[in-house]
Amino acid sequence: MALRVIRMVIPSGAAAVKAGFTVQKAGLQTSSVRSLQYGWWAYALGERTTPRLSQYSKIITVDGNLASGKGALAQKLADKLGMHYMPEPDTFYLDKMTEEKEQLPVDFNGMCSLEKFYTDPKAADGNSYRLQSWMYIMRLLQYSDAIEHLLTTGQGVILERSPFSDMVFLEAMFKEGYIRKECVQHYNEIKHISVCEFLPPHLAIYIDQPAEEVQKKLKQSDKAFLQNVPLSYLKSIEDSYKKSFLPSISETSELLAYDATQAQDVERVAEDIEYLKFEKGPWLEQDDVTYHHMRMLVEDKQRVATLTHIPKFLPEITIGAHEYDEKYTAYRASTGKQHCRTVTQRRGNMVTTFTDCS
Repeated sequence: MALRVIRMVIPSGAAAVKAGFTVQKAGLQTSSVRSLQYGWWAYALGERTTPRLSQYSKIITVDGNLASGKGALAQKLADKLGMHYMPEPDTFYLDKMTEEKEQLPVDFNGMCSLEKFYTDPKAADGNSYRLQSWMYIMRLLQYSDAIEHLLTTGQGVILERSPFSDMVFLEAMFKEGYIRKECVQHYNEIKHISVCEFLPPHLAIYIDQPAEEVQKKLKQSDKAFLQNVPLSYLKSIEDSYKKSFLPSISETSELLAYDATQAQDVERVAEDIEYLKFEKGPWLEQDDVTYHHMRMLVEDKQRVATLTHIPKFLPEITIGAHEYDEKYTAYRASTGKQHCRTVTQRRGNMVTTFTDCS
C-alpha cells in the first residue's frame, strides 16, 4: 500500500467536523455558516471564469539549480506585477493544505527526509526515491492550488519550480546512482498519467548559474547538510535542465533565460514579460467550458493526489497492510481526526442533522 494514501487531502476542519445541526420546521431552515465551493450548480447559474482574466492572469514558474536565486526573483517579480507568489513546497506542504496547527511527524508526510537525502543519498531504506516521489506529489498539489487561485480570483501566480520540471532531480538521482531503474520507470509512469491533466505554465523563467558557483553558495549555507552536496549531482541537475526540461517546456510555454546577475534585475525581467505575446500553448484553446472542468479538478485535492496512485509494488514507497493500519491509527490519534458520519433524525415535522464522530 502506497505511503501517500495514509492521509486524506482535505482540510482538517472538514475531516473532523464538530457536531452541528440543521432544523427544518414549517418550511424554514437554519444551518451553520459554510464556505461556498465552486461546483456544477455555480456554472449552471452563470458563474464564468473568462470575465475575471486579465493581462497578468498567468501561471509563471521560476526554475534553476539549487541556490540560484529563484525565490528572490519570484517574490520580487510577483510584487512588481501584482501576482500571487507561492514559495517552493517542502515535504510538509500537506500540513499547510490541511491547516494543521502543528507540523506533523514525517510518518504522515511521506516518511522521507531532505536532510537524510543530502547526508546519505544512497540510504538502503529507499529514502531518496521516497523523497522524490513525495515531492512530485507536493508539487502537483501546489500547482493545482496555483491554477485554482488563478481561475477563482483572476490573479496570476508565480511559483518556484513545478511538476513539469521536477524530473530534473529524478534524472540527477539516477545518474548519480542514488535510485534504481525501477524507480525511474515508476516515476515516469505516474507522471505520464497525472501531469497531462494540467496545462503547462504560460511562462517558464530559467536562471542559469554554473554548478561550481552553486556549490560555493551551498558551502556558505547555514544548513550543514547542504554544505557538502556533490558537484557531480549539481552538474547533473544543470544538464537535465538544459537537455530535457528547457527543450520540452519551450514547445508549449514561453521561455526566458537569464544568468544569475541578470536575474537580479527585476525591472528588466518584468519588461521582457510585457513584450511577450503569449501566442503559443494550450491556454489559448481554453474557454469557459474547459475552465469549468479545470476548476472542478483542481478544487478536489484528493482527486489530484489520486492521479499518482497505480497498483504497482515498489519497495521504496510501499508498506504492508498491518503497518499501514498502525500508522493510520496513529495519525488519527495524534490529530484527533476520526471517522465521521452524518446522521439525520426525524420527529414529526422536525428534522435534525448532526455529525457523529464516535
